[in-house]
Amino acid sequence: MESFSLILAIVVITALAFDFTNGFHDTANAMATTISTGALRPKVAVAMSAVLNLVGAFLSVEVANTISKGLVDETGIRPEVIFAALVGAILWNLLTWLVGLPSSSSHALMGGLIGATIASAGVGAVHGDALVTKVLIPAIAAPIVAGVAALLATRLSYSLGRKADGKAAAKGYRAGQIASAGLVSLAHGTNDAQKTMGIITLALVTGGAIAPGSNPPTWVILSAGLAIALGTYLGGWRIIRTMGKGLTDLQPQQGFAAQTSAATVILASSHIGFSLSTTHSVSGAVMGAGLGRKGGVVRWSTATRMFVAWGLTLPAAALVGAVAEWVTGFGSWGTALVAVFLIASSAAIWQRSRREVVDHTNVNDAAEEPASVVTTAIAAVTPPPAGTVAEELAATIPAPSTEPASSQATV
Repeated sequence: MESFSLILAIVVITALAFDFTNGFHDTANAMATTISTGALRPKVAVAMSAVLNLVGAFLSVEVANTISKGLVDETGIRPEVIFAALVGAILWNLLTWLVGLPSSSSHALMGGLIGATIASAGVGAVHGDALVTKVLIPAIAAPIVAGVAALLATRLSYSLGRKADGKAAAKGYRAGQIASAGLVSLAHGTNDAQKTMGIITLALVTGGAIAPGSNPPTWVILSAGLAIALGTYLGGWRIIRTMGKGLTDLQPQQGFAAQTSAATVILASSHIGFSLSTTHSVSGAVMGAGLGRKGGVVRWSTATRMFVAWGLTLPAAALVGAVAEWVTGFGSWGTALVAVFLIASSAAIWQRSRREVVDHTNVNDAAEEPASVVTTAIAAVTPPPAGTVAEELAATIPAPSTEPASSQATV
């Protein structure tokens, strides 16, 4: 039976909060193309994805073992290190969600863990071989493999359906999209929910609650599955809009090809224990499908911003994790200060998101260009200057016309 200290309980709760953000951040991975092509209504799509995320969490523990046993040295790591890592991951997830950029929750978590571990125990506590072979190489290979597969699958789909009735083919591909979206959701639960399982298991080991080398306990698997399913159901509508409409315009054939290709890559990686980014896989597949249709285009301005966010994820989360770990080193008051900072920053980001609401009612509207992550990070925690509200209200009131009344008459 696990024995819990207060800090260990805080770490577990924070890990489940990260899992929740992972769910609504990465809903787009499974359902963006299905929603954008009209194969499923938005609310139905996220409900289906939530259930399958929960089921997928029980299919394997290989990725969880990569996080809990392979990435960092368990000895000498305190639970506070895990807490600091989660702070970096959560804040990066929330910032990229705010600007609608598909970023990797997986790499945010691992970046936070690496930064906090180095700050606590030095560079030697990070297993470089595992980082390269099971994290960095898959991060580069996954979008390329999924993109090429989706491009070829899209061209094959259009070639085979050239003589088929257009409406019947579109209906058939929409049905295929529903099945492939379910497969991506299952794969997402299998891969991403396990990362939280792994981080909680690592925390239990460092806190002396379970023996080193243990697999995730059943209650950890269940709680992680439920947290990611709940986050998925609430829907990360901002990122769904970017994935479904911002990168390229998809037809049912392309949506089916993209989702099937991404699901194959993710499930294969989960089976061999690669901590793969589902975001990278699906984004690569969507771009490949966009290029696979004759006349199809990829909006490279949006893609470029997305690539920049991908490149910043590991170092940004690592930096926040390292600073948070340094502050927790001052004792209980330091840990409390980090917790207050996390809560206040999360609340500020949420409040900033209310200025422009994106939900199931407008998710299929034309996507705007995502803003800079750094710019939005500053804006999210900075209060509006005096007079801003009054100026916005004044702008909505039309100025009185200076034209003669006769000139305003309709002829």
